[in-house]
Formats: sequence, structure tokens, C-alpha cells
Amino acid sequence: MGRTIPCDVAVVGGGLAGSLVALALAARHPTLDVRIVEEADTLGGNHVWSFFGSDVAAEDRWLLAPLVVHAWRGYDIAFPAHARTLDETYYSLTSARLDAVVRERLPAHALMTGRRVLACSATAVVLGDGDRVEARGVIDARGPGDLSRLDLGWQKFVGRTLSLAEPHDVERPVVMDATVPQIDGYRFVYCLPFSPTRMFVEDTYYSDTPDLDVPSIRDRISAYATAHGWHGNTDDGHEETGVLPVAIGGDFDAYWRSSGTGVAKVGMRAGLFHPTTGYSLPDAVRTAAMIATRRDLSGPALHATTHDHAKALWRGRGFYRMLDAMLFKAAEPQERYRVLERFYRLDAGLIGRFYAGRSTMTDKARVLIGKPPVPIARAVRALAGGR
Repeated sequence: MGRTIPCDVAVVGGGLAGSLVALALAARHPTLDVRIVEEADTLGGNHVWSFFGSDVAAEDRWLLAPLVVHAWRGYDIAFPAHARTLDETYYSLTSARLDAVVRERLPAHALMTGRRVLACSATAVVLGDGDRVEARGVIDARGPGDLSRLDLGWQKFVGRTLSLAEPHDVERPVVMDATVPQIDGYRFVYCLPFSPTRMFVEDTYYSDTPDLDVPSIRDRISAYATAHGWHGNTDDGHEETGVLPVAIGGDFDAYWRSSGTGVAKVGMRAGLFHPTTGYSLPDAVRTAAMIATRRDLSGPALHATTHDHAKALWRGRGFYRMLDAMLFKAAEPQERYRVLERFYRLDAGLIGRFYAGRSTMTDKARVLIGKPPVPIARAVRALAGGR
């Protein structure tokens, strides 16, 4: 016979979104009994998350500040016909740091790691070992729902941290190096100089399919490093892979229902990700900070809050989905880089607001005005739903 474990709020899933909710609640409601229920033994998986300073509002930065492990002033981009340095602060955090901070700030009993979840409702979580968590409110943060309910392209990647024999002499992140051969859609390489002899290199693709050929991409990362004179090994063992959705369209309500009705959701499970980049960190911060301001943390109230928040953002981001339709349905895969090359010639403030998901009407007009990087007729068909 299993135990019944009572608490105030149970967060199901200890990834970035779930952990941020727990941290925010613990900070703003110190007497609250918050539990994180996570199948793995540690929180956050095995990831490097990065964000621009403009991605997070000043009033929410307190939540991320303890998690940052690297910060740089400025970042570079490079395309065949355009290169540029943008004066924007860039930050990175890691799964290891996230796990350490949560363990430091929450009591030991709050971390229910190594616990498989069979099912959850608005007020209960059923565990694989027979235990049951009963809470005033449950928040599901376990990752995507049924992505087939959405019309998607994909951003997919393999990232490796390289330990080098000699200093690399790279001063700041290279957020997009699209001078590489264009393979499987729009391809670019992303580099983070963690130390003079440690470089994180990620090979990324905006592709029509979610298939990830990890061995081939590893070889391309090695070839890229060799071409830049970065010789060494990967003894620190960090490698991560990811396949992120790029939203072109779809039925938000059907997507929400696909992972259960009546249960509060955050992160990818709630559809809270930037439609064009697939990144969920800025939304995860905003959502966690918003939840922490609520007084009513009952299951129904949490569901209404997170559902309405996610649906409002989905409705408000049609502009980005329109651009995604042009990128994936109007531009030939090997020519997609031209869309991004043109975008990166625009004002730095516009670029920052775009990544933050806060483009103004003037920004949107500026993105669309001028000679388009895709054929007009094909763009019109894409926007009308044709392929």
C-alpha cells in the first residue's frame, strides 16, 4: 500500500520550466510546501540554455541571476555576404547549476527525484511506486504534448563542449555562423567560449523533418573545430541533442487537450515557446514569475491562469508563425539562410525584441518591407496555406 504525500503545490517535471516555477514559488511564498516530482535523479537534464539580456524583463531577472554561469558583452553573426557584432549582453546557464540552485533553495523533502509519474490531475499525482501526492494545485511541466496537433518545422541540433589543447582566442559568442555548407535546410554553427580552452560548439538546422543524424553531425562539429584550429578532445563528456518545434500553424486548443484537460501546464507542454526559434526560456521565466504573484494556487485557478496565459500568447504570435510559413514553405531549403541574412541587417533593437517575442507594429512592418528574400508568388501561396 503506497503512501499519501500532502503538499501545497506539486510541480510535475523538473526541467527548466518546472524548476523555475518551484524556485519562484519558494522565493515569493516561503511557507508554501512545494514539491518537484521528476523521473530522473537530477533536475534539468543535460543542457546549456542561453538568452539575450533583452529576453527577460528587469523585474524578472532575480529569478535567473543565481543560475547564470557565463556572461558576455556582445555576440557575432556571420553569413556569406554579411557579418556583424551586436552589442547585446548574452548569458548561459547549465543543467548542473540549475540542479544545484534548486537543491540549495528548496528543502530536501521538496525534491522527489527518481519518481516515475503514472498520471496527474489538477490536485493529485499518481506515482509508479504506488505513492500518491495530494496537493492544492498541480502544475504539469513534463515536456511537449501531441505535436502532431500543430503544423511545424523543426530546429534541431547537436552540441558538444570541446576541451582544447591551446587557447581559441574567441572573445564572445558566435550565435550564428551560416558560412558553413547548407545541409538539410538552413544550417548554422553556434559557439560559446566557456573559457580560453573550452568551447561549446552546436551544429543547428532549420529542417523540414525532426530526424537527427547524430554521428554525421558529430563529424561536422569535429571538421568545424579543425578548420578553426581548435585541436583537443571532448574529455569533459558534455554532449546534448535537441529537436525544437518551429510553429507554422495548428490548433492550440487541441494541443492543450492532448496532454490532459483541467490541469495547469507550463513550458513546452503549454505551448509556451517562441514560434520561430523554438526557445522556451523567456516564456518559462515570465510564466514562473506570474504564477508566483498568484494567491489562489488551487488546481482550477492554476489551470485557468496558465491556459489563458498560453492561449493569449499563441493568439498574439501569429506574426511569427506567418514568417515561419514563408521560411519553410516559400524558401528553398538551401536558400533559407538568405532570409536570416536579411533579418540580421536590421536594427539591433528590432532583433532583440524579435527574440524576446515582443516585436512592435513598427518592427513587424520593417521586417516585411523591402525586397523579400523569397519569391513573391511562392510567399503568397505559403501564407494562403499552400506548399
